[in-house]
Amino acid sequence: MPANAKTALTLNAHLRSLYQTSEYWRSRRNPSGRPCRQQAGHSAIDLSRACVNGHAIKFVSPQGHACLMPHAPSYSPLKHKSLLPPVAEQRPVTRSVHGTDFTDEFAWLRADNWQEVLRDPKALPSDIRAMLEAENAYAQAVLAPALPLQQTLLKELRARILEEDENPPSPDGAFVYYERFNHGGQHELVCRRPRAGGPETVMIDGDALAQGQAFFHLGSTRHSPDHSLLAWSFDDKGSELYTLCFRDIATGTDLPGRIGDTEGSAVWSADCTLVYYVRVDDNHRPSKVLRHRLGTDPALDETVFEETDPGFFVNVRALQAGRFAAISIHDHDSSECHLIDLHDAQAPLRLIEPRQPRMRYVAEHRGDRLYLRTNADGAEDFKLVSAPLATPGRTHWVDETPHRRGCMIVAITIFAHFLVWLEREDGLPRIVIRHAGSGAQHSIAFDEQAYSLSIEPGFEFDTNIMRFTYSSMTTPREIYDYDMATHQRTLVKRQVIPSGHDPSAYVTRRIHALAPDGESVPVSILFRRDRDPDAASPLLLYGYGAYGHAIPAAFSANRLSLVDRGFVYAIAHIRGGTDKGWHWYETGKLAQKSNTFSDFIAVARHMIQQGYTQTGRIIAHGGSAGGLLMGAVANMAPELFAGIIADVPFVDALTTILDDTLPLTPPEWLEWGNPITDVAAFRTILSYSPYDNVRAQAYPAIFAQGGLSDPRVTYWEPAKWVARLRARMTGGGPILLKTNMDAGHGGASGRFDQLDEVAQDYAFAITQAGIVA
Repeated sequence: MPANAKTALTLNAHLRSLYQTSEYWRSRRNPSGRPCRQQAGHSAIDLSRACVNGHAIKFVSPQGHACLMPHAPSYSPLKHKSLLPPVAEQRPVTRSVHGTDFTDEFAWLRADNWQEVLRDPKALPSDIRAMLEAENAYAQAVLAPALPLQQTLLKELRARILEEDENPPSPDGAFVYYERFNHGGQHELVCRRPRAGGPETVMIDGDALAQGQAFFHLGSTRHSPDHSLLAWSFDDKGSELYTLCFRDIATGTDLPGRIGDTEGSAVWSADCTLVYYVRVDDNHRPSKVLRHRLGTDPALDETVFEETDPGFFVNVRALQAGRFAAISIHDHDSSECHLIDLHDAQAPLRLIEPRQPRMRYVAEHRGDRLYLRTNADGAEDFKLVSAPLATPGRTHWVDETPHRRGCMIVAITIFAHFLVWLEREDGLPRIVIRHAGSGAQHSIAFDEQAYSLSIEPGFEFDTNIMRFTYSSMTTPREIYDYDMATHQRTLVKRQVIPSGHDPSAYVTRRIHALAPDGESVPVSILFRRDRDPDAASPLLLYGYGAYGHAIPAAFSANRLSLVDRGFVYAIAHIRGGTDKGWHWYETGKLAQKSNTFSDFIAVARHMIQQGYTQTGRIIAHGGSAGGLLMGAVANMAPELFAGIIADVPFVDALTTILDDTLPLTPPEWLEWGNPITDVAAFRTILSYSPYDNVRAQAYPAIFAQGGLSDPRVTYWEPAKWVARLRARMTGGGPILLKTNMDAGHGGASGRFDQLDEVAQDYAFAITQAGIVA
């Protein structure tokens, strides 16, 4: 072996063979104790014994040559210089758009048969699979010195989970319905028991269904109005193509006629003979509502509604009162709603109001009126209106709760005698309750500086009990049953942390950072009371900033593993979300998307200025559209960060939004702009698209993660990004890519397997922060 290879093995030289012969994590047992697949008869990268015992790491090439890399000290920045990463072959493809030429040297990593791969991951072309597996082997090798820390973290994370756990039962008629977990179980059991007391019926055993599957996700479950049947769905690839099934609850057997390629949810007719569901088209878009008659061939199912515009998504849901289901057709700008009469299959659909640009609404029903949350008539932060069921159009809408700018109405729930909505003002949520007869109104709010609040509608309509959930960054989740008539609240469950948790040992704060244009960006902060932050403190800064999603200041038991080690944990409520109202979203999208990135950087710098941390001690974290944020800030301000965690990152934004065959592209044009037809949108996206702006500079350590069967952010986006980063950067790193070959956008499906991924993220963060844990 050449002398320069005595301390390093160049993985790319064995691109197709090395990983296939190593399969380190497949030859060990995972934390749940299940044996992984074993590749026999080959040489292997022997990492487990060497790393766990703190010895040198041994690499064995397919030719049998051994190489040594000194074991890096635990809890210090990753030592990677002696192990060279895979080098993706460059196969340049040049295209011209709006007079601009740009070359993509790694376009080949996108499989031509990507749609087939979503349904069958084994169909991935061998050269692409070899590249992804070589990347996985390299990431595993670089992260190997942190394995003891990762295992410690995993024990901590699991010790905070109540292994035998049960959700508070939700009553409906003669039964109560709930989900629970068995000790050691990865997946939920869906159960019921008589309301008056009696034996439990396990309707769905997620652990049994998942046995032997590399991936299993239980979708929605919905019992029939007569409580005899259960509609349920599952995804066994991670591609969000759900199979819909119908189970006889008494016998526990499924009826003939499973339905594939659905969105996953279902609505029963009142007589329990029909089910309405949404079919996903060939481009993975939910576009069609069908009606299935139990006992018949699904091929005979009747189309109830079909949307032909690829820019719109379709879903169907039952309204709380039970008479109607609503077909919602929506994009990021507008919506339209049709009502299905669940008591009369022959009744025509009722259109409430035709779609109009920039007008959104969602409907609920009570008696002879509809109640709608809408932004019509300039109600930027939404208002509540009602209309006669017989004449539901906009000309008949009457204000129930007028619009107040800065106070955003987030959601609406209807009961027989009460109108309930969740609103958010100054970043803090509250629940407002109004009596239908008297109009008397009151609200539920809490005193902490930052907290999360949500409504759990339940099954029953004619009830005075409303269930809600509260938590804060210091306070574990509390679930209350609230009597809307008497204003009495009853705690029905408090999240238990088996290993112990003292909320008073932690501090949560809400501060504000000044953005470059003068806007005030809220920041929610968590740290230990006995470890006052200072410039030496490491900081994990989380951000998302897209699609109007607000990030709640909710409790996470996982974060305690960072905070207990001296981290400050912060959420940057940046533009692109609705944390400060709808304008906060509008000023973080399309032509103003750069505000999202500059807000995040401003928060990082403010945290430094306020003495919470210092330059080079910050770990940035974001996923999906938040992964685009990670890629952008890595290009714009790499010096601020010690490391970046980018989960399923949307980093190849320009190429993706130029491709109208991808599942999410046409609906995304209202979020990012349409670069196919709009030159200005093309220039804007080109200016920030992380992949297109990788440059010759030093980058922080980056841990990127993808899912092979991900339909939302396709696996090739992080793969291409990592390859280009390595090709162009002048220093820094390491740049790591881990692709889950058995999962999609959400990562591993089991609750403990998910903790394994969190533990790896946190081990990366702690190691890069250079702290002794």
